[in-house]
Amino acid sequence: MAAVSDRLPAFPWDKLEPYKATAAAHADGIVDLSVGTPVDPVPELIRRALIEAADSPGYPTVWGTVALRDAITGWVRGRLGASAAEHRNVLPVVGSKELVAWLPTQLGLGAGDKVAYPRLAYPTYEVGARLCGAEAVVYDDPTELDPAGVKLLWLNSPSNPTGKVIAKADLVRIVAWAREHGILLFSDECYLELGWEAEPVSVLHDDVCGGSYEGIVAVHSLSKRSNLAGYRAAFVAGDADVLGELLEIRKHGGMMTPAPVQAATVAALGDDTHVEEQRERYAARRTALRAALEAHGFRVEHSEASLYLWVTRDEPCWDTVAHLAGLGILVAPGDFYGEAGARFVRVALTATDERVEAAVKRLG
Repeated sequence: MAAVSDRLPAFPWDKLEPYKATAAAHADGIVDLSVGTPVDPVPELIRRALIEAADSPGYPTVWGTVALRDAITGWVRGRLGASAAEHRNVLPVVGSKELVAWLPTQLGLGAGDKVAYPRLAYPTYEVGARLCGAEAVVYDDPTELDPAGVKLLWLNSPSNPTGKVIAKADLVRIVAWAREHGILLFSDECYLELGWEAEPVSVLHDDVCGGSYEGIVAVHSLSKRSNLAGYRAAFVAGDADVLGELLEIRKHGGMMTPAPVQAATVAALGDDTHVEEQRERYAARRTALRAALEAHGFRVEHSEASLYLWVTRDEPCWDTVAHLAGLGILVAPGDFYGEAGARFVRVALTATDERVEAAVKRLG
């Protein structure tokens, strides 16, 4: 059993525990801006849908109900601009992290194969490569990679941790390059609803992919847009052949989204009001935290979208973590996301208005 776990890096969040203890000792309590877990209530219409589907004694299907597939394809067409999306182009998954971690294994990748992802990135891309024994490679611009051996290319726009958005023209160029070299492209777009200073675009948009989903798949989650992190509600959309293969594998593996969560997902995708209300909450917190951090001597880079501010005081990230912990504020060190983040910290917008106000006062 140890042979598999030995392939993996140390779980990064464990290193933050001493700083969390320092922040928690503050007289007014901790302001936790580290993990980025939603804190606002699940919208009532989603909870109601979950409750109404609670009497679900039978097994759900991996592909989901017709109502769920209708909801996902309708959302993909309307929100992502993927006008040709059909049921065969969508697949629900049990939270996006599960998909990211196990995708290379489910694709049959292994020794001699390469999985590429951004130099600053969500750590689970690397974990997925290590789990199957593939080589993890990082890039600044994917089209500058040596394509030999690259079997899976991860994009992430808006980025976690930086909030950077890939422009539509660059997406067109990257999709064309991946197709030219026969590289499967997965685009993690879980923060697409949270554009602030830029408008994120999906790789599935007709203008990006030319109306064909060959070789491309987008990953989406309801964790942030609908406060459903606890529901594990997510889906992928794109290449029907790739999703058909994943469906067969996942049926054998029993990777089923619970029936009540499927019903809740239908409700969530069918309502835009709660999404806009949540956006407004995050926008207000972002404005307050950004101003306070800049006044405190931080420089904000990128951060034009997503749920985070990517900031620096031009010092080692752990020094910054310690400084803020002394103020009772916990943030994530940038080196969690790659060596290039060694002088940055990631500040999440996921705290209550009261806790954000507390952080602003302490930074002042």
